[in-house]
Amino acid sequence: MPNTILHKAKLIPGQTSKLVIDAPLIAAKAKPGNFVILRVTDKGERIPLTIADVDAGAGTITIVYLVLGKTTALLEELDQGDDILDLCGPLGQPTHIEKCGTVICVGGGTGIAAMHHIAKGHHMAGNHVVAVIGARSKDLLLFHDELTAFCPEVLVSTDDGSFGHKGLVTEVLEDRLKSDDSVAEVVGIGPVPMMAAVAKTTKPFGVKTTVSLNSIMVDGIGMCGACRVTVGGEVKFACVDGPEFDGQQVDFMELRQRLASFRDQESISYEEYKKSHG
Repeated sequence: MPNTILHKAKLIPGQTSKLVIDAPLIAAKAKPGNFVILRVTDKGERIPLTIADVDAGAGTITIVYLVLGKTTALLEELDQGDDILDLCGPLGQPTHIEKCGTVICVGGGTGIAAMHHIAKGHHMAGNHVVAVIGARSKDLLLFHDELTAFCPEVLVSTDDGSFGHKGLVTEVLEDRLKSDDSVAEVVGIGPVPMMAAVAKTTKPFGVKTTVSLNSIMVDGIGMCGACRVTVGGEVKFACVDGPEFDGQQVDFMELRQRLASFRDQESISYEEYKKSHG
């Protein structure tokens, strides 16, 4: 399969882009929570990206990525009409979705795109979906319009107060939990510190809390062991056992440490790439 890019949109110039990819076999089976593994060059690394949306009829999947290192920089060089060398999926366990009432979906950064697919799944199951999304400023906020299309409530927070509540998504989440005891589940997807804060916020309310640990994955099929995480005192592999887990059971301190394991090598690789592309 050619994995052709049918549409590319730069959501935040120089930082974040969205690709709509021709991938009918993946689109036919992908469910909320699933991810793909892609490779841009034949000597390049494999990176996991959560599926942000699916159109099974058109045979397309949508992914959103932040240009953070060499591989995403190479991906950013591709444009509409180009093919992605390797694309494998859908992978991981899909989100457990059932009709349960009110579900709050919390997203930060590019995690909002991944959260979008899950929020849509809860909406289609008949749940009342409240989206809580945040960014440093209004111009860095993702998927607001897309979420508004099916979420009856989209609550926004920005660090600088340029849109919505000035402050953190967890402050908005806490206010909502205090005023609404009908919330059946909270889903949090974004940077690890944000997900840890979401789990800390929901704990006093006793609300089921789901977080996605896709950022720790490497090979995506359980072979490398790099995505080991401790959940409820047991070792799990994020790629095959997850990527979603009970946020109250995740050892976030260990997760942060593991995420930093290859930071130096990743930084060197990205700096060398930037020097070679002048």
